[in-house]
Amino acid sequence: MYDDKELHEYRDLMKPPERFEEGFDWKTIIGAVFIGFLMMPGSMYLQLVIGQGIGPAARWVTIILFAEIAKRSYTHLKQQEVFLLYYMAGAALASPFQGLLWNQYLVQSDAARMLGLTEFIPHWVAPGPGSESFLERTFLHRDWLVPILLLVGAQLVQRIDHFGLGYSLYRITSDVEKLPFPMAPVGALGTMALAESTEDRKSGWKWRVFSIGGVIGLVFGFFYVLLPAVSGLVFEQPIRLIPIPWIELTQYTEGFLPAVATGLQFDLGLVFVGMVLPFWAVIGGLGGLIVTILANPVLHEHGILHRWHPGMETVETVFANNFDFYMSFGIGLGLAIAAIGIYYVVKSLRQAGDGQMDFSILFKPHKERGDINFWVSIGIYVFSTLAYIGMCLLLVPSFPWIFFVLYGFVYTPVISYITARMEGIAGQFVSLPMVREFSFIAGAKFFGYNGIEIWYAPIPIHNYGEATVQFRQIELTGTSLRGVIKAEIIVFPVVMIASLLFSQFLWQLAPIPSPQYPFAQELWHLQALNTLLMQTSTLEGNSLFFEALSAPILFSGLGIGVLLYGTLNILGLPVLLVYGLVRGLGQSTPHGVILEVIGAMLGRFYFLKKYGKQWRQYAPVLLAGFSCGMGLAGMAAMGFTLILKSLGRLAY
Repeated sequence: MYDDKELHEYRDLMKPPERFEEGFDWKTIIGAVFIGFLMMPGSMYLQLVIGQGIGPAARWVTIILFAEIAKRSYTHLKQQEVFLLYYMAGAALASPFQGLLWNQYLVQSDAARMLGLTEFIPHWVAPGPGSESFLERTFLHRDWLVPILLLVGAQLVQRIDHFGLGYSLYRITSDVEKLPFPMAPVGALGTMALAESTEDRKSGWKWRVFSIGGVIGLVFGFFYVLLPAVSGLVFEQPIRLIPIPWIELTQYTEGFLPAVATGLQFDLGLVFVGMVLPFWAVIGGLGGLIVTILANPVLHEHGILHRWHPGMETVETVFANNFDFYMSFGIGLGLAIAAIGIYYVVKSLRQAGDGQMDFSILFKPHKERGDINFWVSIGIYVFSTLAYIGMCLLLVPSFPWIFFVLYGFVYTPVISYITARMEGIAGQFVSLPMVREFSFIAGAKFFGYNGIEIWYAPIPIHNYGEATVQFRQIELTGTSLRGVIKAEIIVFPVVMIASLLFSQFLWQLAPIPSPQYPFAQELWHLQALNTLLMQTSTLEGNSLFFEALSAPILFSGLGIGVLLYGTLNILGLPVLLVYGLVRGLGQSTPHGVILEVIGAMLGRFYFLKKYGKQWRQYAPVLLAGFSCGMGLAGMAAMGFTLILKSLGRLAY
């Protein structure tokens, strides 16, 4: 795994600089406000319309704006200032209050009524369906006070928690074990595309590549987002030259591909994503999809996928197949991946033993890098975990407290360390599927718990391994951690205020979901069914979850996953192929895989041959430019829509 050829290409794209700077100044503060109050509403709107925000676009638009202002002030943005603006944009666009939009839908949803769960959803998640706030479509109502306060408290603990166990594991895996973190340079390179000075831009490749991607994104965004939005304001029906979210083909193929969800998504961004993702991971995804297409008709014929019937579209087909087979099979595959990860951690730890690692480095902080004291980071982790446990005991007093302790102080550190090492070695995230869910079921079965409140509680099950990659990116860009901490302090209140205001504004404009928000209208019902189906497992009586869970199918998924990995390993095939295969098997909405494969093929067999290894650096910058162009089109669409609909609501 350590010497995989494809991973080796990603490993040496960037080296950490010798000098570090904070990058925090007045530009950063203005940038936070700009992102929170100008970019966030566009991102939230696009999330509801096409299913993806403008996260990368908002970051790049902010950087471009500030770079141009700096140029006219006869200065330029430093690399660290660019990264900090990028980092803050990511934090600001998290839109935590957007979760309230989902909660208001869930408590009123047909799925909740159909499964008989409406009355069981706790009032600290969302008021009951009889609340006046639903008629007025407003969060600024006393019935929403407790859900809002709880959300703010949980977010505050989460932001502090960011510098706890995740940072400790970064110091262990990066400084002590010196793991390569092959995917970190991919992210860091994208953030630095506009860090070139005004003089360098004439000869620098990053600005040119970014501009090409930006123009492509603008043109595509005009047809994909802007034209439907503007035409929908003028005509009764919007003009959609490109279908959102996909062309539905299931009913046309059901005669020869029964129980297979078919369709085609035309989001050009998937082509650029395919260029950036490791090639064999994408090909593995295609292989998994082909296996699914071939297997589903056979499974249907043998009565395994028995809930599917002709006439179903993608959403109904996917839900029926998950219920009959793929939920259990997916759990088994996930356990196989987790077992493989644990195996490699144990193996590499044995190889790295015998006193070869110097742990004293942990207690010698790098002053320029702004390192946090190792014991302070451990203290942050203990404090945040105890805070989560306290909130859970307050909200769900009937659930056994021992589970919360085991979540926070046993399971979380173990799975986080395994993931941190897998991210450091192979750039892969590891999770043990259904641990949270099975522990809830155990609490119900053996300790007499009855209810669904536990599913909404802020329980301390976290996987901090992924955070190590972000800290590695901070290091690669030469940004001092002190600047990042200051940025977090500024961003938090901006995020809280802007997210609440714009969630309220979007809900006031139209019910969510509704035809005005097509992605939410198309997919939220499926998401609600899958979410609530699981929650029936902790209620008395016959649970639909237990009907869907099958031990033989689960163990077959585990066995096939391990066997598949072992076979690929023996044949010397790329490590990432197996992860792609698992991703493709039983995938929820496979309609975008074809475009990803096209992107991967173009990158591998055309651009890589034409530009050589430099293409690895071009691809993420091109994707960033495309995202920026798409985001600008989305911002224009959001501007037209929000302004005209706001005028329509005025009293005159």
